[in-house]
Formats: sequence, C-alpha cells, structure tokens
Amino acid sequence: MTLRRVAICSPLRTPVGRFLGTLAPLEAGALGAVILKALIERSGVDPTRVDDVVLSQGYGNGEAPAIGHWAWLAAGLPIEVPGYQVDRRCGSGLQAVVNAAMMVQTGAADCVVAGGVESMSNVEHYTTRARHGARAGDMVLWDRLTRGRLMSQPVERFGVITGMIETAENLAKDYAITREEADAFAVRSHQNAAAAWSAGKFDAQLVPVPVPQKRGEPVMFAHDEGYRADASMETLGALAPIDAKRDPATIVTAGNASQQNDAAAACLVVAEDKLAELGLEPMLWFTGWAAAGCDPARMGIGPVPAVERLFARTGMDWGDVDMVELNEAFAPQALAVLKGWGWSADDSRRDLLNVNGSGISLGHPIGATGGRILADMAHEMHRRGARIGLETMCIGGGQGIAALFERAA
Repeated sequence: MTLRRVAICSPLRTPVGRFLGTLAPLEAGALGAVILKALIERSGVDPTRVDDVVLSQGYGNGEAPAIGHWAWLAAGLPIEVPGYQVDRRCGSGLQAVVNAAMMVQTGAADCVVAGGVESMSNVEHYTTRARHGARAGDMVLWDRLTRGRLMSQPVERFGVITGMIETAENLAKDYAITREEADAFAVRSHQNAAAAWSAGKFDAQLVPVPVPQKRGEPVMFAHDEGYRADASMETLGALAPIDAKRDPATIVTAGNASQQNDAAAACLVVAEDKLAELGLEPMLWFTGWAAAGCDPARMGIGPVPAVERLFARTGMDWGDVDMVELNEAFAPQALAVLKGWGWSADDSRRDLLNVNGSGISLGHPIGATGGRILADMAHEMHRRGARIGLETMCIGGGQGIAALFERAA
C-alpha cells in the first residue's frame, strides 16, 4: 500500500483558562463545540465532507461521552458525521492528530477533524462503591484529578507514586537539576509567552470564547490567563516547594510546574489529493510519529525514548529539526529531557525550544495540549521559515509521544 501524504490545515485553539478561572462555566463538551464551530467557519470546508471527528480528553466522563461526536452535534453540525474520543493522558491531543493522519494515509478517510478539549475546572468527584452499596462505614468521593495521577500505574506492580510531582523530583535527582536551574527555565517560559502575546503571535490561531454569565451578556474570553509577565528569579524563588514535607530537598514549586487548565484546540487533517477539491490550504505536512513507554516513577523522561524511536523510523536526526516544542510538565522534567537528548546547558538548539512559552506559562489543559502546541508551532514555523518542527511530551503513567511536521510552502 502506498501511503497518502497528509496535510494539517487551519490549526486553531482557544485561549487557555486558569483552573476555576474564566472558562470554568463551560464544561468540556460546550468548549469543544466552540472550537469545532470555529474550525468549520474559518476553514470554509463543507462540514458534510468531514469523514470523522477525533477529539481527545484526559478526564472524560458521562456528561459528554464520545466527545468528538458530542461536541460536533453541540456545535450544530451535520448528524451524519461520526466522532469518537481518544485518551493517552498528556499526549492525547497529539494522538488525536496522529490517529486522524493514519486514517487519511491509509485511505480510510479524506478529511478528518482532530484535536482535543479539557475542562479541568469541571472534573468531577466520584465514588466506585455506590453501585453495590456500602454495608457500613464511609463512602469516599475521589477527586478525579488527584486520583487519576495516583492511579496512573498499577499500584500492585509499581507501588504508590504520590503524583506527577514526585516523578519530576525523581528526575531532578537523577539528572542533578537544581532549584535555580528549574526556576530559570520557568522564568524563560513566562517571558517567552509574554513576548509572544505582546507581538501578537497568537492572534491568527486564537478563537475567542463567549462565556455565559449569571447575569447579563456573555463575556468574550480572548487571552491566555496563566502566564506571568512579571515572573523573575526573585518572585519564583520566594515560592516553597510543593513536596517539602515529604522531602525537604525537593525543588518543584507552583512557579516551575505546569498549571491545571481549561482549553480546546482543533485542526483539519486532509489528504493532499483532496485539498484543491475541498478548497483548503495546508500549513504543515505530517511526517511521522512514535510513542514509547518508560518507568512510571520517571514518566517525564518519556520524550527521550519517543524521539529516539521517531528518528529511527523516519531516518531524521537533530540536524533536520528547526523547531522543538517540548511540553513543560515541570521545569526539572523538561531539563532532564534536554540532558537525556544530550543537549548541554549552552547548546544552541535551546534557542529553537518553546520559543513562545509552553506548559509552565501557557498551561497544560491535558486533552487540548497537543492541539494547542500544534497550532502555536505551525504558525511560528511559517513566521520563521522553519522546515521541520518536532512536537513531543511526557505522559503520566510512563510514556512519551513525539511527531514531526514539515512546513507547507
């Protein structure tokens, strides 16, 4: 079988909202409907020509099952178009694009909507005991956000890992990452995001979100609300480590870790031979992808084996890459990955890394992160004339995912 060439068209994203912030009134399904409606309107594609909708969500529930289809219907789009949901935790958004690309490559589809959505502000508390009843004693309500991190791996095999912060601390020790290095990395992220906003770099990809209010007209949300333009070594240095009670030597703080967020992102994934017929212009070509597993207690190192596997599959190497988007789950985690890649502290390739901010500054809305990164990277590649871009992230539970994209001339 000859695989078809796959184009990425019209990558868009909403602004990223803080946890319990401006976007909190919108649940994930409604937020997904906003991005899907905007994608169809801005791209101009005939929605009846969409073969499938692939949306990711890291914290799915029964309020909007198979959220790809649910959000499509909520957007008022044709009922004949199917859709489904993807979950590879932090890598879900990129996996949605990959799934769509494989469908198009193999001829299973010509035009697929791919992206992701997350409303961490609306992730529920739940119990696993109510169905059968509790004969005696308390019935616990789990916080799905916290519980999902604790249960990211089988406890029977790997023991209890208290959460993703612990995994970042493990990498900080493994790779001798200091608090000062972590804070400096975080300051750079915030500064890059602030500079990008000041320069209007996100304008073309941004979809403002009307947020309903208890009284009056909806408020239009049109600006990322997590980055800190005033971030400095002094302000971040004043923050206490989150896990200090467990281990006084820990270095992860609220200032050098990613945030909990709400957002949505989407794009069109289209066969090259259908672009003219559908009236679409490609921004990127999909080149290849890979995922890899790793120790759940050091899940943040996942991009290292994932990129190694990706380069082996594609025949490319670092010399081919002009831009790198490494999701910042935690500053020490990202710095450990750079060391794992063999990048020195003064490596010139660092100038190509997360040039407009990343998870620490812009946020990490789990299911939407991959699409958010893709939209940012696609537009920046065109501004810079960059030929090849790499997107990669670690994944809770012990995985990494990576993909290469080529700029469409």
